[in-house]
Amino acid sequence: MSTITLIGTRLAEPGQEFVYHGEASACEGCPYRNQCLNLTEGVKYEVTDVRTGAQTLPCGVHDDGVTAVEVEPATTRANVSARNAYAGSKSKLEGPCPHVECPSHEFCEPVGVEFDEEYQIAKIVGDPPHDYCMLDRDLTLVEFANKKE
Repeated sequence: MSTITLIGTRLAEPGQEFVYHGEASACEGCPYRNQCLNLTEGVKYEVTDVRTGAQTLPCGVHDDGVTAVEVEPATTRANVSARNAYAGSKSKLEGPCPHVECPSHEFCEPVGVEFDEEYQIAKIVGDPPHDYCMLDRDLTLVEFANKKE
């Protein structure tokens, strides 16, 4: 189910993903804060539609202003331990990885996912993009179900 919210105009494109971090200090006293602060903190969202004809409103956080969009909670791809990884099971990340040059790094430390939290696996994607894990981890690329609001 879609939610209508306001986001920075530079982010207002279908397919754009972001993690909602909650209220910023610049939001205090803003007349539009109820329309902006209507998402759940820590949840990753995807812009599904930009409202046609919506105004660009001034914003203390976004220098280019905000506009109305529709968003839905987004799924996240992540590398998890291959052992017991199957659709429907729960898993968590293996832990931080210092090898930022690795093609799998974005999946070992995905945005919006906490290391100490378990997530439900929606589906198995397959082998991770790397040829060899420099931390000698046996990993499988999965898609976590979207976090419920």
